[in-house]
Amino acid sequence: MSEALKVLGEHIQAARNTAVTGWEIAHGELTVSIHRDRIEEVLTFLRDDPACKFTTLIDICGVDYPQRAERFEVVYHLLSMHQNHRVRVKLSTDEETPVPSVHAVYPVADWFEREAFDMFGIVFSDHPDLRRLLTDYGFEGYPLRKDFPLTGYVEVRWDEEQKRVVYEPVELVQEYRDFDFMSPWEGAKYVIPGDEKAEG
Repeated sequence: MSEALKVLGEHIQAARNTAVTGWEIAHGELTVSIHRDRIEEVLTFLRDDPACKFTTLIDICGVDYPQRAERFEVVYHLLSMHQNHRVRVKLSTDEETPVPSVHAVYPVADWFEREAFDMFGIVFSDHPDLRRLLTDYGFEGYPLRKDFPLTGYVEVRWDEEQKRVVYEPVELVQEYRDFDFMSPWEGAKYVIPGDEKAEG
């Protein structure tokens, strides 16, 4: 299988040399890195080329590396049932620079791109309906960014007295507990072997 993937990687590199920045085989899978503005061209080639025939777009997802200048990787997973191969295509972008939408190449990309926009804030140019998909209207921030607070910014709950949904700033209902590995709720009441060394 790895020899077949090697041949495929070389074929893609040779056919789209100016678009492809590199490729590698890791964990039995082929990953092709490309220039951001060439994504439509590369995916169209992978879909239509007789040696590829990647007719199925399985997923588009984002990855956040906040320490990088281009903090996001956009990753496309493709399947060729004709050739029995999978390929991962990835590119990089930042918070401001849009990635060309590929909904014209793979119509299923519509909702995948909306999900990446909703969760990471990755913008896709020429998308027909780029709006939030999983979070509520008026939601602040992007939950899968690594700098998004674990508690979020706003709590949404049903208020029984007002008979409506209310939005409130997040409030933690208790202090952080001081956990003990033996009994996280009450704490150990006995001396653990080795504790005597800490007293002297």
